[in-house]
Amino acid sequence: MNKRTFVKNTSALIGAALVSPWISCSPKKPETMEADYLLNWAENFQFSTDNVHFPKTIAEVQEIVRKSKSLRVLGSRHSFNRIADSEEMLVSFDHLNKVISLDRDKMQVTVEGGIKYGELCTYLHEQGFALHNLASLPHISVAGTIATATHGSGLENGNLSTGVAAIEFVNANGDLVSLGKADKEFYGAVVGLGALGPVTKVTLDLQPTFEVAQVVYMDLPWESLKDNFLEIMGSGYSVSLFLDWGSDKINEVWVKKRIMQGETPEFPEDFFGAKKASIKMHPVPSMSAESCSEQLGVAGPWYDRLPHFKMEFQPSAGKELQSEYFVPLENGYEAMMAVRGMSAQIHPHLFISEIRTIKADDLWMSTAYQRDSVAIHTTWKQEIPEVMALLPQMEAKLDKFQPRPHWAKLFTIPYEILSNRYAKIEDFKGLLSKYDPEGKFRNAYLNKNIFGK
Repeated sequence: MNKRTFVKNTSALIGAALVSPWISCSPKKPETMEADYLLNWAENFQFSTDNVHFPKTIAEVQEIVRKSKSLRVLGSRHSFNRIADSEEMLVSFDHLNKVISLDRDKMQVTVEGGIKYGELCTYLHEQGFALHNLASLPHISVAGTIATATHGSGLENGNLSTGVAAIEFVNANGDLVSLGKADKEFYGAVVGLGALGPVTKVTLDLQPTFEVAQVVYMDLPWESLKDNFLEIMGSGYSVSLFLDWGSDKINEVWVKKRIMQGETPEFPEDFFGAKKASIKMHPVPSMSAESCSEQLGVAGPWYDRLPHFKMEFQPSAGKELQSEYFVPLENGYEAMMAVRGMSAQIHPHLFISEIRTIKADDLWMSTAYQRDSVAIHTTWKQEIPEVMALLPQMEAKLDKFQPRPHWAKLFTIPYEILSNRYAKIEDFKGLLSKYDPEGKFRNAYLNKNIFGK
């Protein structure tokens, strides 16, 4: 990512704003840090402390936890709210980013929490293996991704957390805790929001490596979506709709098909009234497609097609904001129409929106917990006051569908409503009380959105 000069005037009105709304000064950064390290990826806020530790071993992590009164762990800093923030201490896993073991018989890989998907996936492919799905960005860390239920797309694909077979974390006493699928607590710990302690190891289920080809279709009529929503969203292994809400057509449909060995990918020229793109496209039509994964039906490795963006490029729009709401699959089209009713307000502040599907799972704090879901994602221009004023209106439009917001993106849904959308939230709180009774790993975000304080 190109380094950019931080323009002060950054809002903290994020995820039910928890600190003063405007930051007017930048904290002093240690000389060993890059100039923008204490900013999140999109630079819409800076972290509240420059007290950052960079352990190189799990034993060091344990020692840091034992000695500290309060801390949070940094992932790839791709959150758009303060879920990972701390006013006391931050722990970076930049050095804990290695593959620990590959079990070919069990078809599992165990990695350190700080490894990024882009780094892991090339290794797995070389070894003949693959993960079940990937998010749109390969730049994000494994531990941070699963902690927030980050996802890809596909009617039969769960979010990335559903690929976890076992997890290890450091509790508030500095002890290592290991949980697997045979443990009931495992289902509360995987999407743990960073609240149980630093995740030191993750074991992921694998499958044999495979190829994917993708094609972009242009200008899908809304009427086609109304009559064929599930068929369109199920037309590939992974399908994404990109739209700006202001048109009578869906701007782009990205269809990614899994290709069996020896097959030739087949993509019709006409797709429910949309036409196949003849050139490579970016989700934001005005931006160069150079950073995007290969298209035009050319088959390639799973890890190079399932993400929308290539690892070696700065992803997406850069300085932006993001929100995302998950509604039941059966309400997907109706929910889209509800948001479309705000098109006049939304369009001026928008880069692009994306619609994806996620299979239901049994992870307690997952946004797809026990319901197949449609995700309504929006990438906004970094116009913070305007966007934060629009989010409550969007949430009101979606309210009858009981939307669950992405844990690491912008939302204003209050605790009283949010807590009612998670059947296992009290069990999750019990898990936190067991492994972190004094709240060492809590912050203002968790106190607000999980404990209602």
